[in-house]
Amino acid sequence: MDMNFTIPVNEAFEASAADPSCGCPLCALYRKLENDELELILGASMMEPDIRIRTNRQGFCRLHYDLMFGRKNRLGMALTLESHLAELKKELRDGGLGGGQGSKPIRRISELEQSCYVCGRIAPNFEKMLDTAVYLWDTDEDFPVKLRAQPYFCLPHYRRLLEYGQRRLGKKKNPAFAAALSAVVEGYLDTLQTDISWFCRKFDYRYQDEPWNNSKDAVERAIRFLRSDLHNQS
Repeated sequence: MDMNFTIPVNEAFEASAADPSCGCPLCALYRKLENDELELILGASMMEPDIRIRTNRQGFCRLHYDLMFGRKNRLGMALTLESHLAELKKELRDGGLGGGQGSKPIRRISELEQSCYVCGRIAPNFEKMLDTAVYLWDTDEDFPVKLRAQPYFCLPHYRRLLEYGQRRLGKKKNPAFAAALSAVVEGYLDTLQTDISWFCRKFDYRYQDEPWNNSKDAVERAIRFLRSDLHNQS
């Protein structure tokens, strides 16, 4: 257990418990990890030789290229791309005119399509945060109260927490953890269904003079619940 993650996990759960607009605490934790990595790769890490070797090899997925571009640091991106393209030019050569069967570029491009420096940096730390949430449930007497006070867990992170609960807690302790998660998710799902149904009714002329209640952003909230809310794209 990496104890360095107990503070950010506690803070995210406390923030979402205090302000439901913060949403799923695991989504918030993912966004923080992603933001930190994007800040580093366009800043302090950009010119470090060992980092440059890794970004040349791994590249970035389209999403993280777009997120980096959205930060408007074109020089930082250009410097990263300059060495990446130079490296690729050498790696994609397949024997020159009349030589090779295309196997080398096929292999290298296939590798590149499945790798991303930022994704690779986020994934292991996010796994540790999931594990930390289950660890805190088991060891910190205050944490179960925070968990039960969450506005919701998105479905992908609900599934991940259930998996980590089974792995860490065992058959005796896991049922209480799974039940607490289920209560949060089912309660939010009931609310979401009500809001979506009311949103649909508001397009019926018979309900046009009725208040919107909490349904105006029901579609957006349903998407975040079903598929997570991971990326800062503003």
